[in-house]
Amino acid sequence: MDKLRALEYFVASAEEGSFAGAGRRLGVSVPAVQKLINSLEQALGVRLFERTSRGLSLTASGQGYLDACHPLLVELAAVDEALSRSTQRPTGTVVVGAHQQLVKHVLLPALPDFHARYPEIQLDMRIVNRTSDVDAGIVDVFLLHGWPEEADLVHRRLGHTRTLIVAAPEYWSRHGIPRHPSDLARHTCMLMRNPHGTLIDLWEFERGDDKVSVTVNGWLSSNGREVILDAVLAGQGIGRFTEVTTRTHLQTGQLVPVLSEWQVTGGPPVNLLYRTAQRRSTRVRLLIDFVTSLFEERPPDARPHPEPPHWHRTRRARASNALRRAR
Repeated sequence: MDKLRALEYFVASAEEGSFAGAGRRLGVSVPAVQKLINSLEQALGVRLFERTSRGLSLTASGQGYLDACHPLLVELAAVDEALSRSTQRPTGTVVVGAHQQLVKHVLLPALPDFHARYPEIQLDMRIVNRTSDVDAGIVDVFLLHGWPEEADLVHRRLGHTRTLIVAAPEYWSRHGIPRHPSDLARHTCMLMRNPHGTLIDLWEFERGDDKVSVTVNGWLSSNGREVILDAVLAGQGIGRFTEVTTRTHLQTGQLVPVLSEWQVTGGPPVNLLYRTAQRRSTRVRLLIDFVTSLFEERPPDARPHPEPPHWHRTRRARASNALRRAR
């Protein structure tokens, strides 16, 4: 039995959730994958997968074996690449997992430049919200908003993008412009729900020593940012968005910010995460450096490393519940 190939087939089957998926990924037949996995299980004397009509699931032994094997294969790939990079251009695939708005507004506009520099590197872009999402297991590099706490990943905080209160010009002309954050309580606000399910109906502001917390309301909420953005662009209400993901709409005048003398607090920083061993891969390192440079070119916020808002880890249904309890 080719042990190294068997490990590659095993990891691919676990990540794809089926022998068919592993076969497509590796460019081999399904019987070839099954045969080698069966031989591996016989050699180890344990069952690595539970086979069902819905696909594969790892046994407890299989999960432990996967956790042990994956870093070894990454190390081996890094060694292979290190030996060949002096005479070859960087090649291979980098799997990127990122929030949809960061893909759309930050990565996609810049990636043609990366491709022009490194035309033989392929990028597999996965939309993920957290490092625990289904697709996250095969991701090499994460770019995520928020406050992730992953002990087994290298974590770089790339910066804190400014958060703005915005609406379409027609909304402001119909309902008037708020002069103080407390005025927002009388407006229609489109509300986001974070990946933990908390409705972000508590908007907080600072100006010098003044701090204001406002419980806002509206007829539409969603865990999909684009849903809320489209409603705001259509003049249906007010939104709370980061500047980096609304820059185009601001430049064209489709969105108009208000309360600019106040700092909107609680906005999420941007984070780059990757496994330690991946830094030794030339193609991964090149992408890490490229993405980092995108944020180094942006002007820093006045508070580049904010702490998460006080309601962030409470898993409450509404962020405003934390304010009520404090009272």
